[in-house]
Amino acid sequence: MVGPDGALPLPWLAGPLAHALRTQQGHALLVHGPQGIGQFELALSLAQSWLCEQRTGDQACGHCASCHLVQARSHPDLLVLLPEALSEALGWSTDDTASDKASKAKPSKELKVEAIRAAVLFAQTTSARGRGKVVLVHPAERMNMISSNTLLKTLEEPPGEARFILSCGAPQDLLPTIRSRCQAVPLALPDAEVARQWLASHQVAQPEVLLAAAGGQPLEALAWSKDGLDAVTWTRLPRQLAAGEAGTLATWPLPRLLDAMHKLCHDAMCVACDAPPRYYPPAALPKAGSVAALNAWSKELGTVLRHAEHPWSGPLMVESLVLKARNALAPRAN
Repeated sequence: MVGPDGALPLPWLAGPLAHALRTQQGHALLVHGPQGIGQFELALSLAQSWLCEQRTGDQACGHCASCHLVQARSHPDLLVLLPEALSEALGWSTDDTASDKASKAKPSKELKVEAIRAAVLFAQTTSARGRGKVVLVHPAERMNMISSNTLLKTLEEPPGEARFILSCGAPQDLLPTIRSRCQAVPLALPDAEVARQWLASHQVAQPEVLLAAAGGQPLEALAWSKDGLDAVTWTRLPRQLAAGEAGTLATWPLPRLLDAMHKLCHDAMCVACDAPPRYYPPAALPKAGSVAALNAWSKELGTVLRHAEHPWSGPLMVESLVLKARNALAPRAN
């Protein structure tokens, strides 16, 4: 969101925010793009700009009473809908989230229909500060079919001055009828140098390595850095797996380990086909392996990823994955 000094937290959002505010025509916007580049932050900045009481340019002023309420997450005309599993991480914990945590229930990763129904009722009430009502849904692809249909009815016949912002990383997972009722706001990967400088300002060492590792997504790279995954560890990983060494990989979350292996498989295939790698430094990759073996490994990784939420035995799963990685990365016979 726009801070008290009028600055955006992510510098690469200034252009998309200004463009979206200038070109907005409908009552509903769909902000979409790759994960880890700031869809939620852009959506929140849009909402703040709409509600700002002293807006004179392309964005919120950052210091009026309305902006302060948004910054304090207490604006009466803004409703932010997030899955319980994301609420606390993004700083939008609700009473329901707190009660779920207290009851030790596993936080839901879906946007529940009860929350969508509450949003519909919220949109139908009168604005408290006279600037309309805003409902922000993130990530919108987490709505199930019932939730989607509930929201669709409101998007078809929007009440009063209510506006909606749907933010997502997989718009293809939304109902076509929902997409058709929203004005698209595409968000591309930021300029690599801008993202690198931003990561460096957050004390990320060798930011260009982690930025490439995260596929150009700076927020993802920063999250990895905060979790203890640094450029040195990432650079060592290909040869570590080629040697069949599990090391500390058992401590990695399984989805992250699978992601790292998928990217290594991709880059190993690139090397085998004399193409430049994308995620790992070229010098970090082992010698070219068999394309057939790498292709088989990729399919195996996909199968495991589809069942990543299964309560696997961590050490045994890692041992199996490392063994398959070693076999797939073995240099091809001349």
